[in-house]
Amino acid sequence: MVAQSFDPSTPVQGPAAACDPAARVTRSLLGYGVLAGPFYVLVVLAQALLRSGFDLAHDDVSLLSNGAYGWVQRVNFGLTGLMVVACAVGMARALSGERGGTWGPRLLGLYGIGLIGAGIFSADPMNGFPPGTPDGRPASVSAAGTLHLVSAGIGFLGLIVATFLLARYFAAHEMRTWAIGSALTGILFLLGFGGLASGSSSAAVVLGFWAALLIAWCWLAATSIYLYRRVGAA
Repeated sequence: MVAQSFDPSTPVQGPAAACDPAARVTRSLLGYGVLAGPFYVLVVLAQALLRSGFDLAHDDVSLLSNGAYGWVQRVNFGLTGLMVVACAVGMARALSGERGGTWGPRLLGLYGIGLIGAGIFSADPMNGFPPGTPDGRPASVSAAGTLHLVSAGIGFLGLIVATFLLARYFAAHEMRTWAIGSALTGILFLLGFGGLASGSSSAAVVLGFWAALLIAWCWLAATSIYLYRRVGAA
């Protein structure tokens, strides 16, 4: 039998890597990046089907925070935000020392905090929802409504910048397709957010934002899975 030498620089793989407590924690945190999007979307879709008067093609999801069952959406914002923050911590651990690995996760965490804030502060009723609300926008915006908009806006900007910073990480590792996909996600979300910020409730604007949001959730899940596997292989 020929003796094999051990190279300490070789990454630990297999059972040894699986038993590394730090790696297990990092991978568990990254797992929330896969769960956050489906959880958020399914809860919103269930409410859109069950709550009378809500039109997914014209009404902002934030309006679901109002009414007798508004607590469901507020909890949805809060739990989804916590999952995004947990994922951001996992990304920071996985990308420590890498290009884009400091501020990318931090700004993703800001998106999670923005979601939490959007759950704490409810948007003002408008456009006939909840039922009994006058059509059109409210004559004045409440303090809670203002803080809701500020929380969501800051969170969305954090997500957009995070996609560009993660694109830098992928580009540094010569992962051209991933870099383009990450940057494109940020551009599309910026366009969707811009349309929503215009105040228009047309189907094109609302559904356009929904499409951008779904792409962003897919980006988060794909990036989390990639890093999950990278941590497991290292």
